[in-house]
Amino acid sequence: QVQLVESGGGLVQAGGSLRLSCVASGTIFSANAMTWYRQAPGKEREFVAAFISGGIKNYADSVKGRFTIFWDNAKHTLSLQMNGLKPEDAGVYYCKAAVRGSSYWGQGTQVTVSS
Repeated sequence: QVQLVESGGGLVQAGGSLRLSCVASGTIFSANAMTWYRQAPGKEREFVAAFISGGIKNYADSVKGRFTIFWDNAKHTLSLQMNGLKPEDAGVYYCKAAVRGSSYWGQGTQVTVSS
């Protein structure tokens, strides 16, 4: 079992920055990938960024160059540094852990970007 708790969301003006965190507990040492998703009202949940076992980082085209994903193995914490935020970045951000064929989700943290 894996438990994920996100934090760091909030209200920010367009162009501003936020850093999201996702603290993982449980059998996280065997995770294959740690991923951020987001979901805006009325839209489907979409991929934002992933940290894959081995250190590979993937980003959605819409956030490349603005967002950076980090994994702190000692603290079991996945972070997402978001710079140059745009109104279209707003939504609930979720952390997901892929562990031995199973997926675990956090409860999400709200990001609001004012124009």
